Amino acid sequence: MEYKLKVYDIWEFGQRVDKAGNPHQEDSMYPAFGESTEADRMFILCDGMGGHDAGEVASATVCEEMSRSVNDALDGGADFSRATFDAALDAAFRGLDEKDVNPESKKKMGTTMTFLMLSRAGAFIGHMGDSRVYHIRPGKDGASTRIIHKTYDHSLVNDLVRIGELTEEEAKHSPRRNVITRALQPHLDRRPRADVYATEDVRPGDYFYMCSDGMLERMEDDRIREIFSEAGGDDSSKMETLKRETEANQDNHTAFVVHITDVIAEPGDAPEATAAPMADEERSLPEATAAPAAAIERNAPLTAGMAQEREARSSRARWLLLAVVALLAIALVLLFFASRK
Repeated sequence: MEYKLKVYDIWEFGQRVDKAGNPHQEDSMYPAFGESTEADRMFILCDGMGGHDAGEVASATVCEEMSRSVNDALDGGADFSRATFDAALDAAFRGLDEKDVNPESKKKMGTTMTFLMLSRAGAFIGHMGDSRVYHIRPGKDGASTRIIHKTYDHSLVNDLVRIGELTEEEAKHSPRRNVITRALQPHLDRRPRADVYATEDVRPGDYFYMCSDGMLERMEDDRIREIFSEAGGDDSSKMETLKRETEANQDNHTAFVVHITDVIAEPGDAPEATAAPMADEERSLPEATAAPAAAIERNAPLTAGMAQEREARSSRARWLLLAVVALLAIALVLLFFASRK
């Protein structure tokens, strides 16, 4: 398949400032803001974390290394594949290792990652963290507009909702809502995996909406459906709405809107497009009951979320141990009196 498309982008500071009070941006994107064209087929968006000194370094490094790795492979004549993506992810981790000036520091820089590639095989999406990619098929209104696919946030509250420990409403107001459970960081003993998804089901009129979590501070999926529906107006109107409804957001907010205007079948393409997650990745249940391998709380020590969760588990374990000891003590007392009869 070949595509005709239009690309739009947003790159806003929000209310974030540096130590001197100047606007501060930790989000990065490839192509860079204002440089995307209708010829682009690869898009990367990263939301940096770890403080004013390094968040932007992490996000920029991942965009640079992943785009360079993929472009080198394609320039060498290779077709894009899962292996191409994995190699790019490895390059990003190596780049972070090289940029890490203090490997012993407990507070490490890190970044989320979202990745979209449009190739002859269809659309390929990869992500890590709580930045999102939506695949949207517009209807006449919000109710008839479909979100074909939405990436799963790698966040503590999202995992707790999924296993029934929190309701969705509780998650919105949880003090741990900014803790994520997967991110790209340097010098990790165990690198977290990215979730990936691939589909041939890309149709004229579809939108791919990539965004950092700052875009979603005041926007639920129902509103996203309304904006991307036919009732939301033309592309210019949709972009104006997105900018207007996020202009007061606190965090940096960054987005790509990729509008597929036409899909051209090529010899050898599948006769019917189908959507399919890649192997055992996207649909697998996150390991929410294990201590997060890369838990990060924005603008706080990177171990804060992990510490809170471990403390909660430790408390439950102590109560369980006390209950077992109490039962054993009661059993011993009963045996003692029984033996005296």
